[in-house]
Formats: sequence, structure tokens, C-alpha cells
Amino acid sequence: MGIRSLLVWSTLAVCIATSCLADSAWNGHLTPGSTTKARFSPYYVPPGAKSYDSSSPLLHYSGTWSESFSSAYVQKSIRSSSEPGAAITFTFTGTGIEWFGNQDQKHGFADVYIDGKLVRRVDAYNDVPMKQQRIFWSFGLPQGKHTLKIINAGDRQPASRGTFIDVDALVVTKGSPLIQTAPLQQNMAASPQGFPSYPPLLDLSSKFNPESHWTLVQNGSTGVHAMQLAVISETHALVVDKVEHNPLTVNGHPAWAALYNLKTHALMPLSMQSNSFCAGGTFLSNGTMINVGGNPVVEDRTSAADFGDVDGLQAVRIFEPCESDDVNGCRIYENHGQIRMASPRWYNTVLRISDGSAMIIGGSVKGGWMNNGTTNNPTIEYFPPKNIHDSNGLPVHLPFLVDTLNSNLFPIAFSLPDGAVFMAANRDAMIYDWKTNTERRLPRIPNGVRVTYPMTGTALLLPLSADNNYTPEVLLCGGSTVDDTRPGYEISSQDPASSQCSRMVLTDTGIAAGWQVEQMPQARTMPDAVLLPTGEVLIVNGAGSGISGYGNVVNQVGASNADNPVFTPVLYSPNGPPGQRFSSAGMPTSNIPRLYHSVATLTPNGDIMIAGSNPNLDRSELRYGTEYRVEWLGPAYMKAERPQIVGGVPKLLGFGHRADMKVRMPAASARGASVKVALMDLGYVTHAVHANSRLVYLESALSDDKETLTITGPPNGNVYPPGPGFIYVVVDGVPSVGVKVLVGDGKGPAVDESARKNLLRSTSVDQYEKSKGHSQEDGSE
Repeated sequence: MGIRSLLVWSTLAVCIATSCLADSAWNGHLTPGSTTKARFSPYYVPPGAKSYDSSSPLLHYSGTWSESFSSAYVQKSIRSSSEPGAAITFTFTGTGIEWFGNQDQKHGFADVYIDGKLVRRVDAYNDVPMKQQRIFWSFGLPQGKHTLKIINAGDRQPASRGTFIDVDALVVTKGSPLIQTAPLQQNMAASPQGFPSYPPLLDLSSKFNPESHWTLVQNGSTGVHAMQLAVISETHALVVDKVEHNPLTVNGHPAWAALYNLKTHALMPLSMQSNSFCAGGTFLSNGTMINVGGNPVVEDRTSAADFGDVDGLQAVRIFEPCESDDVNGCRIYENHGQIRMASPRWYNTVLRISDGSAMIIGGSVKGGWMNNGTTNNPTIEYFPPKNIHDSNGLPVHLPFLVDTLNSNLFPIAFSLPDGAVFMAANRDAMIYDWKTNTERRLPRIPNGVRVTYPMTGTALLLPLSADNNYTPEVLLCGGSTVDDTRPGYEISSQDPASSQCSRMVLTDTGIAAGWQVEQMPQARTMPDAVLLPTGEVLIVNGAGSGISGYGNVVNQVGASNADNPVFTPVLYSPNGPPGQRFSSAGMPTSNIPRLYHSVATLTPNGDIMIAGSNPNLDRSELRYGTEYRVEWLGPAYMKAERPQIVGGVPKLLGFGHRADMKVRMPAASARGASVKVALMDLGYVTHAVHANSRLVYLESALSDDKETLTITGPPNGNVYPPGPGFIYVVVDGVPSVGVKVLVGDGKGPAVDESARKNLLRSTSVDQYEKSKGHSQEDGSE
């Protein structure tokens, strides 16, 4: 470790041990009342909604109801009934309705009707008494007048000792008159829940020729806002948010993580201990996923600016492989006393590297907006901790992350086929050899375009193949030319985004040739770029003007720093002729703005899951509010006859090892058809960062009878870092459904006990919690 590295780490360590403890860990936008502590219960009235107390004359009761009074109730009153058939009727104007009440061992079932139609039987039983619970919600109703009716069903589950239901409050979402969709309902009990058998919420595909056009269907709700998204199995995706008042609840409070069933759209909330606000994540070589960093919080009495259970800035959250269709046993584990980062990180990038461990890159030491010299964390560290470059488990300084201030949060990073790491931040890029701790600076990104938060662009490592000796090429798209030294009051939500895409081949010859520049059909900031098994790139989401974040610039729309949503996806063909690589032909147009905190990912089925958008401090129903609806973008190949993998995919695919897969080729495929096998890491997606997304075409050979496809695993962990992936067979541009595989030897990354123990000795647990006088103990719950 050099003198400069030692000094920077010493400064960070001093900050951790002393001065940071006295400072607020939140350095960002606040709203009136956002620092006032209140009970963190599901009951919440977001901007754009209105609450009606149980005593409101607009609520009409029939049958026998009793009224109780307590400061624990909304407006200190509640109505209850155990009489079968007792009902409440409420007529409202808006697009959503939420019902809040108590849950305990004496509660039973209720039937919920909207506009005369039974939409759900809900169960208000809970073995632990809880107040101000969300019993039912329905969003996405057509704008207009609706009638809610709740009827005591006079029934209960065997464990219940009564049939009570009660009404504490009803909250109406006023909604926008411009968006009209069919209804979606869900019982928010803390268990896997399916959705009613309604038609898709939004289907734009009927406008297009089904043989040549893509489809767009709106179906499902994430329940927690989808700030972060990762496909964990063939059936489920993990959705992670920050601590806020999401509709989905767990353990009596709003959840901020959930498992989403990709086939049934059912949800299961996950209990997370610390605040994962703007965290990053990756899978490790053994399939374990880590979620890293976040923002500080306090206990069950919270404020929007600073709330949850435990400080998340140093958190390393562990999610073990969970492959079953039944996800009831899946959980996220935290123990900050034994598992944590050495330094606080907010807006860090997490990358799986060639040895299957995680490189944790950059970020800031406290939450806020634009990075600066006082909040910057210009280091990397590893999980598990490494004793590398004399760091002994502590962070390693990167001059690149100093030189790229201010707009350098969520750095772009990819593990390259020689084991080094490509990084881009702000207007600059480099190749980092983590084994020798050396930086090779690359030509500056052209035309003053900045590509990392808050001038957010997106990026991908283009497909790798033995056909080109696994030559790496990176693609950077979108962002902004806004000067990152300007204060927020000199930046506008109407400042134009960039339409620039830049490509570079990362060889000596390619670097000498520099960046090759192209222009997207529409400018975008905060876009998502998704690799398809065909080798094409889908670009979706984003805004035509402004920058990332909320509450920081002039001409905000609601709280959003950005405006002019881009609703139509574009397909990029990397191997097409220059000037002809972009196309939106046949693409459907959405009506859901996907701005800050939006995500998109390829699914095992081969379509694209699109979710999120929340440029707000807490849940909001105003313009550019908190978005829970999910869209499914179907490429044209989804309508074709698709190849099938019918067996033989090994659970473990070793490097250079062969496996015989049983396949069923499309009947129309001719002799000599193009057959490729795509090994894909679907990545961990957040804030337009797709660092771990990867496509490697495997060497393969099809038998004469077209029933056996022999594949060879990637040559080593440089080409495909050991860990999980999905295999797709692509025949003449049409992929199969993906099958999950673990690449490598299946072992976890090496653990250096000396480095781990030194990290624990040299750092403190949740230092911002200490500043609030909280008990530390071992950091676990």
C-alpha cells in the first residue's frame, strides 16, 4: 500500500471512529415533517391520497358495530363487529383504496367487494396483536367513482378465537385522470399471495401484427417499490427497496424487500434488518447473493429521512440460494457484529470478479445527492475480505475515484476476460488490475457526456464468444452533459439528456482507435440496457431531460429532478451496420413513466420485466409518484416456435467441462440452422447499473438427430466469473426458455480469516447508530 493509500484509509478510519459519529448520516433532500419521528406502521397517507377515519359520516355501517377509543388508533377511534353479515359501504372517487384495521387472534374473514364484484376474501387473523395494519388494498382502478363494501364473512381459520373485523381508516388514492387501467387487488398478509384471475392490466400488443411486433402487457404489482431487482431462480425475482411506506407488510410494518413469482405474480415479503436505500448487490461463486450498503436508520419510531431498524451503510446482507418454487423458507440474514464492510458506502457498485468474490466499489460515506470531497469514499474493498496490497481486509484506495468527482456514484464496472476490471465514472474510464493495484486510464468519454449518478447513463459488456477470442467491448449509453460543479439551483429538470452511445474495444488497438460514437433515436438519462440471448440490446426506461434524484433542482415535477419520460423502447443490434443499429420498429409504447429508481431485467422466460420508478423521499401518489405496476415486454421471438431444453443441463457446469443437453428443435428449423448456446448472468439491477450482466456464447455441437446438444463450459473464471447463470439455446435468432446452472466448482470464494478478523477489530458496528445512543451488542437481531 502506498503512502497516499495509507493516508486516505487513515482518514476514513478516523472518520469512522470519531467525527462521522457527530454528523447526520443523511446529506440529502428533506421535506417538511420528514425528520419528525412517528410510529412505523403500515398506516400512511401519501401525498396525493386522502384518509377517512372510521367515524367519518361517509362510511355507512349496517349490522351491529361497536366503537372503541384509544390513542393507538387513527384519529383515536375504531369500529369493530363480530356479527356475520355486518357491513361497511364507502363510495369514493379515485384510482385506489386501502383498508386499515387491527389484527389479532380474535379476528376472522371478510369479503371485499368493489363496484359490486367480490374481489377478495381477506383474513384479519394474526397470532400477535397489531394495530394500524393494512388489511386490503386495490390500486390501478379506472379514474372515477367506485364503491367499496366490506362484509363480515362470519368465518375464521381454526387458530382464531373469534370473527371480528374492524375499520380504523380508509385511504383513497386520487390518482391521475390520464391513466386508466383495469383493477388489481391483493391481500397484504405476510405470506405468498396470488392475484385474482383477471386479464392483464394493460395489453398494447393487439395494436400490432403478432408475427413481427413486440408485445407489452401490464400485469402484477411488486408490493415494495422495485429500486433493485435480481432474478434468483427460474421462478422468482428478488425486489429490494429502501425503507418506506410500501403497501406490502411484514411483521406488522411496511416491507422493503419481497420475492416476486415470475409465473404467478404472487408476492412474499422478506424481513430485512437494515436500510437498503441505494444499495448494490451481486451473486458469489456458490450462488449466494449479497446486498451491500445502504443508509442509516433508527428503530420502530421513524421519520422519512432516517428510518428502519439498523444502520445500513456498512451492511452486508446475505441471501442464500433459494431454488424451490416454494419460497417460504427463504430469508435475508444480517449480523453486523460479524459480517460488515470496513467503511460506510451509499451508492456503491458491487461486482463479481474472476475468483468468485465481490469487489465493492466507491460510493459515499453518507446519504445525499451529488458526491463531493467530504463525502466521497474513493476506495474498493472485497467480500469476503482479502489481504491484498497490505490492506489486510481494509479498503484499497483508488485515485480514479478521486479524479472523477463529483458525478461518480454507482460507478460502471465489468469484469473483463483477462481478469481485470473496466470502470467508468463521470466522463472518464479505466482498466483496473486488482491483482497488481494498477490503473490504466482510457480516453475520455466524448463530447462532455457524464454517465454516472446523478448524470446517469447505462452500460453493458457486449457478448463474448470464442469466435472472436472473447474480445471485450463495452457500450455506454445516455447520461447528461450538465456541469457537475453547478449547484442544484442552477440545474433544471428540463436540461436535455444525452442521446450518445459510445463503444470501445478493450484491446491495445481498440483503445488506440478510441470511442466510437452513435446516437440513440431519443435522448435518455437513467435508461436501462438489457442483454438479450440473441446478442441484441434492449434500451428502455429513462427521461429525456433532467438528472437523477429528487428534490434538488429547479422546475421539479412533483419531487423529480427529471421530466419528459421516454415511453418507447429501442432495440440496438451491435453487429449491424453503423448508423443502422437502432430500431423502434414494432415496439409498443407504454403509458407508465419509468424515471429515477426504475429497473428492467431479462427473465428466464425470455421476456423483459420492467418495474419501479420513485423519485420521492417516501411513497407518493402525485405526478411521478411511487410505481408498483409491472410490465412485461415480449420480443417478437416469443411468438415464434421456440427450441426447448428438455433435459441434461447439469446443476454444475465446470470450466471447460462438457455436458450433453437434450433439446427439441423447432419443426421449421432447417439443416444448417444457426444454433448458439447463450450462458447469461442476468445481473443485479439498480440505478441503471447492470454491472454483472453478461452473455458468453458457449462452444457447442448438435448431434445428427438434432436431439443432443453438447456444450463446453467457459474456459475459465475470467471469461465467466464463477457463479450462477442461465442457459438459453438460440436457433435462428429464437431462444429457448432459460435453465439455471451454477458455473465453476460450486464452492464459495476463499475466506481469509486473518483479513476478516482484522476488519472486525479495526472498524466499529453501525457507527451512526452509536451517535444516537443505540445499543450495539453484536449487531444482530
